Amino acid sequence: MTRLLMPLTVLGLLLTTVVTADEGSSDCLKAGDGIGAFYVTKVAGADDDGVEKGERLCYRCKYGSSPMVMVFARDAGGKVTNLVKKIDSAVQANEESKLKGLLTLMGDDSTSLKESANKVAEKSSAKMVPIVITDDPAGPSSYKIDKGAAVTIVVAKQSKVVASHSFDQASSVDVAAVMKDVKKMLN
Repeated sequence: MTRLLMPLTVLGLLLTTVVTADEGSSDCLKAGDGIGAFYVTKVAGADDDGVEKGERLCYRCKYGSSPMVMVFARDAGGKVTNLVKKIDSAVQANEESKLKGLLTLMGDDSTSLKESANKVAEKSSAKMVPIVITDDPAGPSSYKIDKGAAVTIVVAKQSKVVASHSFDQASSVDVAAVMKDVKKMLN
């Protein structure tokens, strides 16, 4: 009898793990979750950060445990440029706290993403925020970015999520709410 129950118990654990993983895959990172490494290619912005355009790296790793605002966008229109401007200003104004920002564009067409990155950089005049494209069109899998979200923002400090926001449309990004979370994180 024991020999028969052992495989059933193992099978039950495996099935539970699969269900849990599937259910959690659509939930964006939440406060307290750790943030992991992910690789991107720099396209524009942050000309003086020591990273050349076209260079592939992990900005999250480069930033370490510094406070940071990571924007993941499938759509660079709407309020994304305004958000980048606000983050860029906040990074400049909070140099002593080592605040960092990053805009990661996601999608299948790297040529189109690069064009969008250059447009956002030009319109936002981003001096401190690099604009990059991700290797994975869906974004880093460990960040659990909602497939239906046009823009997802993760605010983190000490390698832990402080707040996250997800918007169905780039035009509905609540820039004030994001910046409020950034200010709260820095205080």
